[in-house]
Amino acid sequence: MNISFDNTENAFAYKSDKELKSARFLFKTMGHDWFVQLGTRLTPFVMKTGIPLVNTIIRKTIFKQFVGGETLAETANVGSLLNKYGINIILDYGVEGKEGASFFDAATEEFIRVINYAAEQTNIPFISIKVTGIARIDLLQTLNEAPRLRSGIHDNEEENSEWDSVRARMYAICEAAAEKNIGVLVDAEETWIQDPIDRLTMEMMEEFNKESVIVYNTVQLYRHDRLNFLKLSHKIARQKGFKLGMKLVRGAYMEKERDSALQLNHQSPIHKDKEATDKDFNDAVVYCIENLNDISVVVASHNERSNMLALELMKLKGLPNNHSKVHFSQLYGMSDHITFNLSKAGYNVSKYLPFGPIKEVIPYLMRRAEENTSVSGQTGRELSLINLELRRRKYKHVDLDLAE
Repeated sequence: MNISFDNTENAFAYKSDKELKSARFLFKTMGHDWFVQLGTRLTPFVMKTGIPLVNTIIRKTIFKQFVGGETLAETANVGSLLNKYGINIILDYGVEGKEGASFFDAATEEFIRVINYAAEQTNIPFISIKVTGIARIDLLQTLNEAPRLRSGIHDNEEENSEWDSVRARMYAICEAAAEKNIGVLVDAEETWIQDPIDRLTMEMMEEFNKESVIVYNTVQLYRHDRLNFLKLSHKIARQKGFKLGMKLVRGAYMEKERDSALQLNHQSPIHKDKEATDKDFNDAVVYCIENLNDISVVVASHNERSNMLALELMKLKGLPNNHSKVHFSQLYGMSDHITFNLSKAGYNVSKYLPFGPIKEVIPYLMRRAEENTSVSGQTGRELSLINLELRRRKYKHVDLDLAE
């Protein structure tokens, strides 16, 4: 195929030399495991102190690299820039893990505002939500552990009422999205709260995915049970007569999941090694593309081989590059060599773009820092491509000077 993920000229066309050097400094910093571990522990605490210098440093480094802005207006600048290169946006109001019905209701209203904003733009086909943005974590954990969860029955009447409120918030978000034809990608979260999230998402798919796919669930394929869960979800969708939407990711909570399993003396839900994760992810890609009649898939991966596998399957099946049921995505601030080269070749591709007050997106930023140290070769790959592009630009300028 006429596509290369090594083309750094395409990958970084939207960045100035200064911006590339800033990114290089940040990824070099994140390459030091001890520094990241220290930073992820101290940053949330230090941010609460409100020290202006700390706020400024974070805003100009990791926040600028991975977040669109604090407001929709700020994020619009990034969206407009990406649109020039044919790249879509998955817009994420980066709020999670809060408490209180008033907060959850306000977050629901904000998600609906984001949907209305997305509908007015030309390159925002999806928004992303976390159920922990509209529901109490303790409630989700209680429901996750309830022995009769899957029957939809729970002993505690007060918790039933609270869960009904969560369902109503989720319904309002999905209903607004269906009216505006904006996809809703429901993020996966930790295993100890994931079951009620899956159940709620499947309910919303059954309601809103009759004709087209509005609601997507997310499967983290570093979990050894998720490939089977994907196939089971497909079976249920066919039985109940709705379309399945799936976002495929490797996973974002690996260290936390393993530590929790160790402390509780439970079997880890995470694959023992990267090879097993890669196999399940690639098998999930194959499964979805083989079943596009009733599955729409977002291949959300920073792995070059997995993305190339999807491209090869599409070509083998004679599918157009811009097939409406296959979408690719990478996080904003990472893997530009994949995103921009996919876009250049005419594929549907988005950047996952969070926004929100800097204090609210700290959990997201800490996961990005940890991901770049825990994923083998991620930081090194980012650095090598940035250095390659900076050298290319340097020698291009030299050649131009000589030509003159």
